[in-house]
Amino acid sequence: MKIIKYITFIMLLSMGVVLEVQAKRVKVPKVYVCGFSASFNDSLVYFTDIQEVKDVWIDTKTKFLLGREHYSYQLKEYFTDSLQMNDRVCLVFYDLNKSKVKKKFEKMRKKYLPNPKKSKKNQEGNGFYEIRYLSSPDFKFQAVDMAPEQ
Repeated sequence: MKIIKYITFIMLLSMGVVLEVQAKRVKVPKVYVCGFSASFNDSLVYFTDIQEVKDVWIDTKTKFLLGREHYSYQLKEYFTDSLQMNDRVCLVFYDLNKSKVKKKFEKMRKKYLPNPKKSKKNQEGNGFYEIRYLSSPDFKFQAVDMAPEQ
């Protein structure tokens, strides 16, 4: 009989530990966010400034920014409404550390810069893009409230 009690106690204890390990939503004071937009129909690519967005929510286990799709939609709506550019693919990259976002920004930007190692005749797929930048006064990311509903 004591063995059954011990097994039951251990099972309940292990279930409590499992529930405790699950990821939580946490509001962080700031995150650095940068946006990118491209289209399959033209050679224009856009980058936003690296912006500090305050009071955002992240997942503690994966460190993912909650509501990432909302930030991408903010950028997509800007292109659709303000610049009348439909059908653009928009994405955001982010980090809690500004220098890490700068590295991601530079890595992405280098993909669209001309490659000086290739001759001008043989620059297929690289160098035929016009890069434009959106400054913070033009476009600003707004924090998305991802508080858990009670």
